[in-house]
Formats: sequence, C-alpha cells, structure tokens
Amino acid sequence: MEHGENQITIVDEKGNEQLCEVLFTFESEDFGKSYVLFQQVGGVEDDEEGPEIHAYAFNPNDEDGEGELIPIETEEEWDMVEEMLNTFYDEQEEDEE
Repeated sequence: MEHGENQITIVDEKGNEQLCEVLFTFESEDFGKSYVLFQQVGGVEDDEEGPEIHAYAFNPNDEDGEGELIPIETEEEWDMVEEMLNTFYDEQEEDEE
C-alpha cells in the first residue's frame, strides 16, 4: 500500500491497483494500533447504505512511504471502529449545518 495525504493506492490479491480516498485515520491506545478508514474513488454507491467503507489497522513505514494494512479481527476492535466512524459522520453533519 502506498499512501499520500488524502489518497492511497491499494493493491488487491490479484495485483490490481485501486485508488482510494482516506476518510480519516486514528490511533487507539486501548489496542495499541493505528487505523485507517477509506473508500474507493469512483466506487459504486448503494443508495440505501452509501459508499462502501473499508477499515484496517495500519502499520506505517515512513522510510519508503508505504505501509501495511492489517485486517481487523476482533469484535471489540470492530465496535471501536464503528463508534469512531459514527463520530466522524456526526461531526461531518455538524460542519454542514
């Protein structure tokens, strides 16, 4: 995975590159990890649910500008990520008012 300021390029298991927009990143002291939430640029949106959001733990590598995405595996981590995403959306709505 390569990363820039607001966009990252994800390489899938087939070697295809996908440009994604980073929604936000955060660190969790409880889990001792950094997390990144992103969506595919130009991705198809579901009218009822909106764009598909991807969340991963992130291990940055400052030396070469690349990093490693680590799947979130525990229910506790997913609950924490979902809470952070809800807070992000609430703040976005407040900014629009």
